[in-house]
Amino acid sequence: RKMNKPFPFAFTLGAIVIVVLYYLFGGTEEPTQENIVKEEISSPIESSPSIGLIDDERIINAESEPGNWIAHGRTYEEQRFSPLTKINKESVSDLGLAWYKDMGTNRALEATPIVVDGIMFFTSTWSRVYAVEAKTGKTIWKFDPEVPGEWARKACCDIVNRGVAVYEGKVFFASLDGRLFSLNAETGEKIWEVDTITDRSRAYTITGAPRVAKGKVFIGNGGAEYGVRGYVTAYDTETGEQVWRFFTVPGDPSLGFEDPAMEMAAKTWKGTNWWEFGGGGTVWNSIVYDPDFNVVYLGVGNGSPWTREIRSPGGGDNLFLASIVAVDADTGKYKWHYQTTPEDNWDYTAVQDMALADMEIDGEKKKVLLQAPKNGFFYVIDRKVSHQTGKAKLLRAHPFAAVTWATHVDLETQRPVENPEVDYSENGSFVLPGPLGAHNWQAMSVDLDAGLVYIPAQENAFFYAVEENYKKTGIFKRNPGRWNMGIEMSSLAQNVLSNLESMPEPGGFLKAFDPLTGETKWSVPIPHYWNGGVLGTAGGLVFQGDALGMFSAYDKETGERLWEFNTYTSMLAPPISFEIDGEQYVSILTGSGGGDLFGGEPLPPIEIQASLTYNNFGRLLVFKLGGQKELPIPDVRDKTIPEQVLADVSNDQIRNGESNYNQYCAVCHGFVVKSAGGLPDLRKMTKGTHDLFNKIVLEGILGSNGMAGFADVLSEDDVNNIHHYVKARAHEDREVSLGNMEAPQFTWYGVED
Repeated sequence: RKMNKPFPFAFTLGAIVIVVLYYLFGGTEEPTQENIVKEEISSPIESSPSIGLIDDERIINAESEPGNWIAHGRTYEEQRFSPLTKINKESVSDLGLAWYKDMGTNRALEATPIVVDGIMFFTSTWSRVYAVEAKTGKTIWKFDPEVPGEWARKACCDIVNRGVAVYEGKVFFASLDGRLFSLNAETGEKIWEVDTITDRSRAYTITGAPRVAKGKVFIGNGGAEYGVRGYVTAYDTETGEQVWRFFTVPGDPSLGFEDPAMEMAAKTWKGTNWWEFGGGGTVWNSIVYDPDFNVVYLGVGNGSPWTREIRSPGGGDNLFLASIVAVDADTGKYKWHYQTTPEDNWDYTAVQDMALADMEIDGEKKKVLLQAPKNGFFYVIDRKVSHQTGKAKLLRAHPFAAVTWATHVDLETQRPVENPEVDYSENGSFVLPGPLGAHNWQAMSVDLDAGLVYIPAQENAFFYAVEENYKKTGIFKRNPGRWNMGIEMSSLAQNVLSNLESMPEPGGFLKAFDPLTGETKWSVPIPHYWNGGVLGTAGGLVFQGDALGMFSAYDKETGERLWEFNTYTSMLAPPISFEIDGEQYVSILTGSGGGDLFGGEPLPPIEIQASLTYNNFGRLLVFKLGGQKELPIPDVRDKTIPEQVLADVSNDQIRNGESNYNQYCAVCHGFVVKSAGGLPDLRKMTKGTHDLFNKIVLEGILGSNGMAGFADVLSEDDVNNIHHYVKARAHEDREVSLGNMEAPQFTWYGVED
């Protein structure tokens, strides 16, 4: 395969490609309504009584049953390393597809399946849950929580879900619209349902997988960009009753504080109205239970808005943003915390997967917590000392990818040392990592025997600049209908074009990284930055799916690719491995999008991203040695852009349309109207869709499909101008494709042709 330079981060790229390079053009317009695959349901579970026996003891002793994958990260330690060895460096060449299951979706699939005694439980888009026979793929039951389609507008990063928890005969999962469910593991029947959202006037969502321990199910939420206040709640697994709730950022001080931790945190926030912005701090991914100390670790997200100047004028660390917080598993009481990015200014969440391990460090065996969050530093924290003292003890903090926002982490102060050269408070600047991070939610794998972690790393800069309107007026108004970042988006393309020489080159990497020395043992470059999670195995292999649609097995010693399988679809989900009747299997879900929906299509050639060559086919794939099943090769997407009927409009109208498109539309339909493949490419709208454009955008006539109306935040003139901008972009890209133009002109940018 040819390795080619990929698109940088969503917002910046399109403009660069448009003016500096040449365009390839999008995929066919996807259907707006996803289909639930019609299929026969097999008989209820007959031979798996041990499903009802999954409890703390069984998960704690998960190493004694390596053939199952009974927790989100396989064990409570969440190392995501399989001890199975039948698929190994010598046998992997015989690995083939055992079966596959079409999921009836063209959106991102991100779940980690749970496999218990031959039964696989997993989630799909719109928070649907499936139980299937892991050996054959036959569906046992499925459950649809019937999330309202309009809720998709409230989700920052697609209609995704990362999985379930199985415990004491029940399957727990949360829906996009903030409900938590308990289902009967054998039948899929609902046992109970609770509403986890404290304030329905705010755009809360849930995409993460719950965790279970000590008779409780733990769940967080998302929505920081829309202005919510983060928290995690523990519910009784039997009744669904709330046991405790821990808020991650303080609320309005005049109303008092929920606990001493919030009173302490409030002292690190400045200004007079941060709580009106919501504060952020959502725990939308990683929650880890530690049986050694009976605590739960919460991976806390970014602030709302992103820019600290707006969020907390006057400074302050803003606890507990971008932090790892330890709370008592029984009571939710605060124990200690470590803040990876004090005064977060870049959307550097610390929600990335955390793993627990016993490692020899400085000649002594230590119980540690490992995390590679967005900010690009790999953290090793001494759990025991932290619990004994009530203060985090940082042991190591090495960069695992390119980092420009900070020069290093000072182990004495345990704080990063920021780099003043990329301070964007006055003038904008490219910064690494960008908001997608040096590592995002895509899982890493911990190999204790090798002393390595296998990380899906990425280097993808973003051009940060404080919102111009705020700089002019000193006023920031939260808009609940769009992202509230405090970042300049309206003139982003112009800012990028003016600073092209300083733009770092983007790319993705699969890295074998030593967290104690900071050395990279090997690194495999991947052309696109947005790739899948990782699984290491005792068979000497590292598995990963990538943006090119290749599911690969690498030699864990050298990084050499030993096997690959073309899935024809980009991947984000992490693989798992399990065993049935003495036969080892490897499984992965295909389908990309998620947080990089706005990324648009990458640089040519188009095969750099599978979802731009073919449609984004959501499938569950299961492999075994000697597997003979063939995957159908999909039709290549039609890239034709229809001829546009352009109105006689001013550049000011186009600029206004571009500004509002960036604020309200780009996050889903792609920067500069270039879809990444999962959602409709607006440049390819039919005449009928053009005729209905205002009804779709303003009135929400496609709301049940996920396209809610925007009449609450946009005027008819605004929508008309967005429409003009979309047609102008489509016209220019069509002209480029026909050879009538070397590159789009973008005269409304005020840039020389």
